[in-house]
Amino acid sequence: MQRETSQAAELMSGFAERTGLRGGAETRRYLWTDAFAVINALDLWLTTRDERWRDMATDLVAEVHGVLGRHRSDDSRQGWLGGLDEQEGARHPTSGGLRIGKPLPEREPDAPYDARLEWDRDGQYWHYLTKWMDALSRAARVLDEPECLRYAEELAEGTFPRFLQTSPMGAPMGLAWKMSVDLSRPQVAATSPHDALDGYVTTRWLGRTGAATRLAGEANILRQLAEGRAWGTADPLGLGGLLMDAMRLALLPDRTEVAERLILDILAGVDAGLDHFLRSGTLEAVPSRRLGFREIGLAIGLQALRPLSQAAETSRHLRRAAGPHLDALRKNAGVGRGIVAFWSEPENRRAATWTEHRDINDVMLATVLLDAYADTARATSGEGHRRGLSCPGAAHESPAVHRETRQAGPCHRGCG
Repeated sequence: MQRETSQAAELMSGFAERTGLRGGAETRRYLWTDAFAVINALDLWLTTRDERWRDMATDLVAEVHGVLGRHRSDDSRQGWLGGLDEQEGARHPTSGGLRIGKPLPEREPDAPYDARLEWDRDGQYWHYLTKWMDALSRAARVLDEPECLRYAEELAEGTFPRFLQTSPMGAPMGLAWKMSVDLSRPQVAATSPHDALDGYVTTRWLGRTGAATRLAGEANILRQLAEGRAWGTADPLGLGGLLMDAMRLALLPDRTEVAERLILDILAGVDAGLDHFLRSGTLEAVPSRRLGFREIGLAIGLQALRPLSQAAETSRHLRRAAGPHLDALRKNAGVGRGIVAFWSEPENRRAATWTEHRDINDVMLATVLLDAYADTARATSGEGHRRGLSCPGAAHESPAVHRETRQAGPCHRGCG
């Protein structure tokens, strides 16, 4: 475990230097990567009590808000995305949303749509915003910074109505896949059920420690959009994301029947989708034919199986209904370890498919090496707090105790 922590720390230090968080490099922020980076820094702080990781988490939150909460330097518009003045914007940096951080400016309203170019154009993604809300909620708990939870709530309140697509009669239909930087128009109007699921899980997750949230109305609409869906997919990153959502639902201290039905539906979809992905032969391909961060996303999701299984033991209905799917998925937990071993090899990380996406690949590899996603979820859930796993302020628990908590019981690396 020391070796894995050391490797993850090295990856995170390199990321901080390359992206301008440390040293003199030009600042380069990307919301998805930075969300996982905050979670990693929090986990490293809990594990080592080295102040540089606490500082990294705090600095990264401020940097993301100061860079991605404002218009690009090459945009004719300047200032905060929500149009607030400097003083108000500094107090409410997330109220206008956060840019993705793509290299190209957003597509102008009258410009033709180009599917290839759109991947590199800026805008706002709902599923990136929910990742940041999640990271902020963990930072609020671990760093004892309640303001981070307020930022998360204001991000949800400010962006959800803009993403929501409705019928001519006003009925909710889904969330736009991609919005313009100022949230005035969809850049890609197609909707994804997983965005609604992410939103529902995240709005419920923000209130997991008992703190009152203002998001009951948003949660209700998102629940309606997410219920009754089939969740089958053969995309490894999508499968991992579904397992992360299922774990967060399972860790809710006030888990409802709705949440348990969603968990069952998610696990059924992942069970079928994972079999399909494994039959594709992707994991037998050479490094130049594989995308590290997509596979690592699956490995992170598979690490969620242990806390998910433990939570299922607290509900007879969930244990009986989801048990067969959990058993089948745990048999494939070694897939995650194989992915981690493959991408931990320096030779494999020399492939262009790795180096061209180095920031997101390195950060997500650090996440899976640390088991940071599941670790910080357990440490900041209401259930975890009651069991003595939570470390708000990180002052009362030594690094040795935290490592012991992580290692207790079956292998915490996701092997069941």
